[in-house]
Amino acid sequence: MFREMRRKRQQITEEECIRILTHEKRGALAVHGDEGYPYVIPVNFYYDEQTKTLYFHGAKTGYKIDAIRKNNKVCFTVWDSGTKKDGDWADYVTSVVVFGTATLVETDDRISEKLREIGLKYYPTAEEVDAVMQRSAKNVQMISVHIDHMTGKLVHEK
Repeated sequence: MFREMRRKRQQITEEECIRILTHEKRGALAVHGDEGYPYVIPVNFYYDEQTKTLYFHGAKTGYKIDAIRKNNKVCFTVWDSGTKKDGDWADYVTSVVVFGTATLVETDDRISEKLREIGLKYYPTAEEVDAVMQRSAKNVQMISVHIDHMTGKLVHEK
């Protein structure tokens, strides 16, 4: 069902994909938009390694939510900032592409739990996370993405 990677020499292991999903902070979520156009949104995210699920948050209404309700198949891409080897001008960049099925999280307890985990990834202290959640958690829609297929690769940008 999913295509094999064409340039297999550049493919990275599942463990390396998980490292990227766990440590990187931003990615791009692609949904099926209006009139057949793709709609890609930069997002903050949290990867739950135990359940192999991605979590995003946003407003309860809007283009992203409407698109997921129409077609819950999504694609998510994340990449690192790259590294250089001594004597080389070009970066080595690792990226991960995930195909998955999105679900709108409906239970308040689950939304709060995952929102807190996202917050802990980005905010410097748990107290700051709790303060923001107190103000805005009731307005948040949490989205989970079950990973159906994942690949990653290392590219030398030369």
